[in-house]
Amino acid sequence: MSVKSAERTLQIFEAFAQAGEPLLLSDLARRIAIPVSACHGLVRTLKARGYLYELGPRRGYYPTLRWLEKARLIAAHDPVAQRVAPFLERLCEETGETVLLGRQLGDRVLYLLVVESRNSIRYSAQVGDLKPMHSSSAGKTLLGSMSKPARDALLATTRLARLTPNTITRREDLQKDLARGHARGWYATRGENVADVHAIAMPVTLGGQVHAVVVAGPAPRMDAALNAQVKRLQKTCRAIEAAQREAS
Repeated sequence: MSVKSAERTLQIFEAFAQAGEPLLLSDLARRIAIPVSACHGLVRTLKARGYLYELGPRRGYYPTLRWLEKARLIAAHDPVAQRVAPFLERLCEETGETVLLGRQLGDRVLYLLVVESRNSIRYSAQVGDLKPMHSSSAGKTLLGSMSKPARDALLATTRLARLTPNTITRREDLQKDLARGHARGWYATRGENVADVHAIAMPVTLGGQVHAVVVAGPAPRMDAALNAQVKRLQKTCRAIEAAQREAS
């Protein structure tokens, strides 16, 4: 049985995510199908706790970034993700490139773990970074692992922004790219998120949720050792999933 106040609070954030814009109190109440008086109480509490702010009279409310910062802190100490850290560290040593673990957060990818290459020229990232789904190898991996209805629904509301000249911005082209990745078992980006960075990624299931393990580095190095890097990535993902099975 759900707790009504908790369910309504979650519905408020889901309504903002769906709307993608500030909402008046009456609009918000209508979207989550509750009386305006009840909605006002929830909004007042969330505003007092710093999770919502008011743009001005008759201009509506919108979530602050406080909830996102909390989510990042929680994700950074995810016990499931921390268990795979030794595998990622080993993969970084074997490939010589930066290795990452990411999972879906709304319509973006959240980096949970980052093990940076020791090379002076490398791909740099931080835990808590958010990346687009369509232009990152982690995002493609997560998209490719979804059911078709779920993927189509997400892409229908996602803007495929052009980040580099190589970014895929047409949904038809992205779907074809995802199909190629699914067929070979790994996904790739070639300068689509950062112009001179190429990356490969594969899915692993941790705690019942699909994650992406990524190897990313400068384009010339990645291209020169692509086959070997793919084999190292595949070996690591198999080892992670075997360890998960043993632990369960």
